[in-house]
Amino acid sequence: MVSLPVKAGVDIESVRIWPAPDHTRLVLDMGDAIEHNIFSLSGPSRLVIDLQNTRLKANFESLDLSGSPIRRIRSAPRNGNDLRVVLDLKKDIKPRSFQLAPNQKYGHRLVVDLIEEGAREAREESRPTVTDNANGKRDIVVVVDAGHGGEDPGAIGPRGTLEKDVVLKMARTLADMIEQKPGYTAKLTRTGDYYIDLRSRTILARKHNADLFVSVHADAFRTPEPRGASVFALSQRGATSETARWLAQSENRSDLIGGAGGVSLEGRDDTLAGVLLDLSMTASINSSLGVGSEVLDQLGGVAKLHKRSVEQASFAVLKSPDIPSILVEAGFISNPREEKYLTTSGYQRKLADAVVRGIDDYFQKTPPPGTLLAWQKRNGKSEVSQYRIQRGDTLSGVARRTQTSVSELMQYNGLNDDRVMVGQTIRIPAS
Repeated sequence: MVSLPVKAGVDIESVRIWPAPDHTRLVLDMGDAIEHNIFSLSGPSRLVIDLQNTRLKANFESLDLSGSPIRRIRSAPRNGNDLRVVLDLKKDIKPRSFQLAPNQKYGHRLVVDLIEEGAREAREESRPTVTDNANGKRDIVVVVDAGHGGEDPGAIGPRGTLEKDVVLKMARTLADMIEQKPGYTAKLTRTGDYYIDLRSRTILARKHNADLFVSVHADAFRTPEPRGASVFALSQRGATSETARWLAQSENRSDLIGGAGGVSLEGRDDTLAGVLLDLSMTASINSSLGVGSEVLDQLGGVAKLHKRSVEQASFAVLKSPDIPSILVEAGFISNPREEKYLTTSGYQRKLADAVVRGIDDYFQKTPPPGTLLAWQKRNGKSEVSQYRIQRGDTLSGVARRTQTSVSELMQYNGLNDDRVMVGQTIRIPAS
């Protein structure tokens, strides 16, 4: 009699939790891929996770469940070699599970998403009123997107620096600087360490009626030599595939293209809808290239550039048909020298300041209709000059020479204090 070998059980080695505004992600680190099944129960609300031939080595008690819909996590062996994990929930959720293959940081993982549909619907259905400023003219809305997050660390530097952490700090700094500029409002796609899928990031930008979408990343390469910042816009090939996707999905037909007050695809035949999408995509790409070029020019003044022109690629996060969108690679986190720079707040502020100046340069030339900048340009009240800070300059000295005040220069340039750096360009407001 020949006995068949028994496959060794798979261990749950550790567990992590990532609460987000509209969902919570529970991640089980597994020794190998597994067979599993999940189902919900009500009265009270529970989620059951059955795992075949699995042993628990992790400690669920150590998890911080605050900010999540989970009250507690229980587990017990089942059918001999199997394991049942039960999540006692505070409310009903929509579950979703999938497995991830090993990557640079983690091994095999079972991911369980607890989607709070009420929170998601509230966030997706809310269309925030575009901020009006003191003159009754609307602000330019810039949505800033920090790449990766949560279970997705992005690139990892030689010293262990995670891209998701660097770009979140830089995105917050960038949004703060934009928010401080008169005539601008900034929104973040994520405010903490959690993951948002790529399509949802562009959906959020559309919900905010964004005039510009800026996604912040840090590049990586298999060798440590490459370095320098880059700016990307959507390629024509990416635009073509996105047009086809929109035409194929009927739920997109009721969406507007062209922003607030734009054109609805609802009721249009495929030919007309395709023409409208092509026109919108072409205009969006042209605007993206325009703002990207201005941002790249400013970045070149504070950092080494990897490429001296705006590159184009089919990044999904850039594929909004009605919002100019750019992706800024702040540098190569795989380069030890740039990894060190990218972790310092001073360098992050320098890069963010350059991006803001590039954005403002573009919108000063081509302000969206109905905005404060458009009103200023039409009435001759836009900026009349720029000044590059020289060695020995102080903000108070520049204010005296240009017959303005320190507080006015700080407000006009989005400065938190009166410190300036050599090579920094500041704008001098019209008297």
